[in-house]
Amino acid sequence: MNAMDLDEAREIVRTQHRAVFAALRSDGTPQMSPVLATVDDEGYVVVSTRETAYKVKQIRRDPRVTLCVLPDSFFGRWIQIEGEATIVPLPEAMDGLVGYYRSISGEHENWAEYRAAMEREQRVLLRISLHRAGPDRSG
Repeated sequence: MNAMDLDEAREIVRTQHRAVFAALRSDGTPQMSPVLATVDDEGYVVVSTRETAYKVKQIRRDPRVTLCVLPDSFFGRWIQIEGEATIVPLPEAMDGLVGYYRSISGEHENWAEYRAAMEREQRVLLRISLHRAGPDRSG
């Protein structure tokens, strides 16, 4: 993978939200799941998930993660980003979860309902510090 500037990678994630998220199982093999990702105000790539998801357990053991970020049409400009994830639990995660929703979907019609759903679903925010991204050109 040819290296890409991390700020360029962040710009792509700000507009292309569909991704395949990979964390490592205890045997070292990848566990992958489809997610929506965006970038927060501090430059972290963020993903919303449930406290009970396998990826949360795996990140607690090994914070290294990889995302393959895809365009809405599937074919076209894609990137792979690698980094380390930090789990932000509720209630600390709530403002970040609101920002995550706004970045991807815009304004919610009922923020109180959204916040209640985040609590009911035991949502956490994964904050990913980027270490590497690429490719820097089509292959």
